[in-house]
Amino acid sequence: MGDYLVDIYVRGKFVITMNKRREVLKDGCVAIEGGEIVAVGKCSDLDKDFRGRANEEINADKHIVMPGLINTHVHLVQGMLKACANYRKLISWLKECVWPLQGSMTQEEALASATLTTLELIKSGTTTFLETGLVGRYGPDNIIDTILKSGLRAAVARHVMDMSGYALEKGALHEGLVEDGETSMSDTLRLYNKYHGRDGRIYVWFGPRTPGAVSVELYREIAARAKELKTGITMHLAEVREDVEYTTKTFSMKPVDFVKWLGLTGPNVVLVHVVWVTDEEIKTLAETKTNVSHNPSSNGKLGSGIARVSDMLQAGVNVTLGTDGGPSNDNYDLIEEMHIATILQNAYKGNPEALRAEDVLEMATLRGAEALGLSSRVGSIEVGKRADLITIKYWDPKLMPMNDPISHLVFAANGSHVQDVIVDGKIIMRNRNVLTLDEDKVLREVELRSSELFSRTGICVEPSIRFPLI
Repeated sequence: MGDYLVDIYVRGKFVITMNKRREVLKDGCVAIEGGEIVAVGKCSDLDKDFRGRANEEINADKHIVMPGLINTHVHLVQGMLKACANYRKLISWLKECVWPLQGSMTQEEALASATLTTLELIKSGTTTFLETGLVGRYGPDNIIDTILKSGLRAAVARHVMDMSGYALEKGALHEGLVEDGETSMSDTLRLYNKYHGRDGRIYVWFGPRTPGAVSVELYREIAARAKELKTGITMHLAEVREDVEYTTKTFSMKPVDFVKWLGLTGPNVVLVHVVWVTDEEIKTLAETKTNVSHNPSSNGKLGSGIARVSDMLQAGVNVTLGTDGGPSNDNYDLIEEMHIATILQNAYKGNPEALRAEDVLEMATLRGAEALGLSSRVGSIEVGKRADLITIKYWDPKLMPMNDPISHLVFAANGSHVQDVIVDGKIIMRNRNVLTLDEDKVLREVELRSSELFSRTGICVEPSIRFPLI
């Protein structure tokens, strides 16, 4: 370290700490050493100790400094499938376009797509994410190695399944994605043993497929294994009405009652979407301390419905925020997702403060950290926590005058305003230049691989009906 006292010293105009008092520091500074936050406070108090004594000083005097965002639902390999399945409801969207494309991917194509998504996550301010489910054909080892190289923090779920249906539709899953229970379970355990805890940034979870693709026996084995290994489980649930029909007709249970019966509820479980649920089911989610990942853009684009987020929060459910995937969003920008979440919920409830900016910011930081079992490590800028933080440049007509950092962040900013990204005390983006991935190389690879995939499958982006591409 030489004469340096700390590794990084960030001097911001506003520091959104997300600490217990939710303090926002004007002219605030953060000192980082050994990957850990060692000081947070007013620059006037900290400068005497740290200014000029850091290996790297980040001048963020026209920036908001805040905790890195935590995206609790990401499909990495869908990154290059954007716009491939517009104007369809979920099941036809899956069966006709998304699953055939994913089920036809080579490992090289899957890696190119996952790397594109990883790059986009960095450039829009996500520092930790939950990947919902890799399968063997994607080459999960290569993808996890790329996440490690990128510098991001991630919980990576591996799909587990032993059936090929979706809800009441048997055989819905594309043959290229079908795996048996023994194969998918054993590979999940292999990945867990190889990667779980690697560099303090990778955690391997179980990703059971949606009801209709997993037997009761395998669901229960997943619950038992996750408990034994002290790891997490993530699964889509009650995304569309067909999910309710399946559990009701097959098991005479509502979706949340069904997963509780299986043992798939609790603090280590993140259920995704959870749109079509009753008051009683919401109460069960709260009582079991089960986490929910809200994905408003995806639910809106696919016409799936609007989740009862404000009702869940009032009932005590830990609701987090996710972007979902390329063809259902079509981006991985969690700042934009915060904006959509709050205005959609307020319109849905007819109440302009049903989901306030402060609420949705908690969903994208502290609540996400809690859902991933990382609340003691990330989610806020506090002494002793790992240094995962971002800077957002507000010196922009869209964000001026900076009357309220929280309001502007949620209602006016987007991922393109993110300038610097620090994860585990390492700078992985500086002035929008990603240091861990070659951006131009990633984009060129995606252009080549996506063309090959769409050409080989015959599934392509459909041109606009009224605006033909000639």
